[in-house]
Amino acid sequence: MIKLENVSKVYRTSEGEVRALDDVTLTIEQGQFAAVCGPSGCGKSTLLTIAGTLGTASSGKVAIAGSDVGAMSASARAHFRAHQIGFVFQTFHLLPYLTVVENVMAAVVPDQAADAKQRAGEMLEKFQMGHRLNHRPGQLSTGECQRVAIARAMINRPKLILADEPTGNLDPANAKEVLDLLGVFHQDGGTILLVTHEEEAASRAQRTILLDQGRVVSSP
Repeated sequence: MIKLENVSKVYRTSEGEVRALDDVTLTIEQGQFAAVCGPSGCGKSTLLTIAGTLGTASSGKVAIAGSDVGAMSASARAHFRAHQIGFVFQTFHLLPYLTVVENVMAAVVPDQAADAKQRAGEMLEKFQMGHRLNHRPGQLSTGECQRVAIARAMINRPKLILADEPTGNLDPANAKEVLDLLGVFHQDGGTILLVTHEEEAASRAQRTILLDQGRVVSSP
């Protein structure tokens, strides 16, 4: 599902070059649940950004679901991303002026639109958010916001979910609920790449990848 070959990412600053990723070679198989861990600044979020086609590598090859995304134009990557990948972030990124169901629907791509409203409602009902469909994010708890964000990530039936510290703002009870929802996606055949510094979140994964100073130091 995800294949990185000798991938490096270099940022140029006024103080010189910063190598966020350094010659990373890594494969995540279809249907795998993998966690990426490591100290702050080790390159975890950069890895997720490149795997999600939100950024490009400075060198190396990146393939997602068999497609060479590095060879795509920016518009082609955006189209590919919308259809193939769901994103879950620590800070939710919900639109405050939209209702819960409208936030989920905002991510729908045209070829998934036919029954999207029904699917959104059914999904939110399963996520115990059926009573909140017409509420706005400011009326929700942090745990409820993250459930809405996960529904939004899944609405286009992606094959891959990338989650960046999805439990970082949650108490233990809400964190467990969020991890349970991701676990159901995985059990249904989905692939998950999860960035986390939390032991409980990492323990849900089949595999833990350790980064340090932009390099993979452990990838069982």
